[in-house]
Amino acid sequence: MGNDQSPPSRNGASRSRRIGMWLFLVYVILYAGFMGLVLFRPDMLSWRPFGGVNLAIAYGMGLIAAAFLLAFLYMIACRCDATDA
Repeated sequence: MGNDQSPPSRNGASRSRRIGMWLFLVYVILYAGFMGLVLFRPDMLSWRPFGGVNLAIAYGMGLIAAAFLLAFLYMIACRCDATDA
């Protein structure tokens, strides 16, 4: 069983960590926006911008999709780090 991937270099691990923290910050900002709506404008959550789906459901599904998208971006960024090393 050959392992053709070398362990990330110290510089590569640092870069991956930095990218991960930036992507996490993006998600925290998105989530804080949702929490801000819940706390300060709960009346807006019943608004139906997409036909029959209210804003609370649409935003919640958007958060789930954003988590998958950010994870995918992180995976690509780390894969590029591993091939550059």
